Amino acid sequence: MAAYDFLSVRLFVDAPLGEGQAVTLDKTQQNYLGNVLRLKSGARILVFNGREGEFAAVVVHEGKRVGLEVEEQTRPQTPTPSLRWLFAPLKHARLDYMVQKAVEMGVGSIEPVITRRTQVSRVNLERMRANAIEAAEQCGVISVPQILPEQNLTRLAENWDPDTHLIFCDESAAIANPLKALANIPKGPLAVLIGPEGGFDDAERGAIGRIAAHTRLSLGPRILRADTAAVAALTLVQATLGDWH
Repeated sequence: MAAYDFLSVRLFVDAPLGEGQAVTLDKTQQNYLGNVLRLKSGARILVFNGREGEFAAVVVHEGKRVGLEVEEQTRPQTPTPSLRWLFAPLKHARLDYMVQKAVEMGVGSIEPVITRRTQVSRVNLERMRANAIEAAEQCGVISVPQILPEQNLTRLAENWDPDTHLIFCDESAAIANPLKALANIPKGPLAVLIGPEGGFDDAERGAIGRIAAHTRLSLGPRILRADTAAVAALTLVQATLGDWH
């Protein structure tokens, strides 16, 4: 089988996977396979759980229940990416978009941060995880990013891991050329921070500035919306320092 099979249905299951393993599906997944896709017994799909790789599986109908029987492995498990993505949450559809694009761009953790100018104070972690899984299913991703609870940005900065280099988008960055700014970053764990649409306040900038390993990243002469900035920043980082390089 080709490294990426985009013709077959792919389904994330939160269950152990191995050759000969029977998989019980939840009601939503049973409805999706049986009623939406109308797959009959014997139809083959691809399944993954983010831990044991990707497998071929056969649809099994038992009365009104729909299950799976796992066959051979099609791809071994890939390591979870080390790139962290931190962002001030947005509302509804734009947050869904940001999460989906972050998965496609290859982040290993999705970490909402609350800032003074954040539009929302709480986020729906289950909805974020559902969007991350959907993006992984559609794009051939095997390692589903970890979804972390929201954190206060200032406290996060005060307790920052010194071994992780923080890249944060800042329209007032001293180096206007983003490629030049990224060229000075040594190899090692990376995190990308996208602020709220109103920007960071002075106290937050001060907290970020006290992180020894940090880089301000300009995204050009135009002010970008937060969801656009996320895609632009992750593209630059992956192309110069990440797994595109």
